[in-house]
Amino acid sequence: MSRCVFCAIVAGQLPASVVHEDARHLVFMDIYPWRPGHVLVIPKRHATRVVELDEGERAELFTLGARVADATRASGLRCDDLHLVINDGPASNQSVPHVHLHVLPRTRGDLIRLIASFAARPLIPLGILRPTRRATLDRHAALIRARM
Repeated sequence: MSRCVFCAIVAGQLPASVVHEDARHLVFMDIYPWRPGHVLVIPKRHATRVVELDEGERAELFTLGARVADATRASGLRCDDLHLVINDGPASNQSVPHVHLHVLPRTRGDLIRLIASFAARPLIPLGILRPTRRATLDRHAALIRARM
C-alpha cells in the first residue's frame, strides 16, 4: 500500500519547506498556497479524519496552529487576520486524506483572490496549476519559523 503524500513528506521521501517540527507534528508551507504564507500543520501519525485523533492530539494540533498563526502575524508577510481551517473528508474538499490544519493569512479585500485560488484547486491533478517555487516557499517558511 502506498503512503499518502503527507506521510511521504514526514518520512523525508518528498521535499517540504518546513516551518516547525517536533516529535508528533510537522508544519510546512502548502505547495499550492491560497495566499502567501499558507501553512499546513499535520500530525505525523497518519489519520484521515479528525475523529481518528484522540482529544490530546486534537488539542495539540490546534495549540500548535495558534502558535503558527501568531508567528505568521509577526513574520512580515501580509496578514491582517487568519483562517484556521480543517477540511474533514472529501465532501468538505479535503484534498489530501491526512488530517491537516490550514493556517491561512488573510488581508482585507482578498476575498476575490481567495475564491479564485480555491476554484483553481481542481486544476492541480491535471498539471495545469503549477506549484509555488521552492525558493519562495523556503523564504516564507524562514520568516514564520524565525517568529516561532
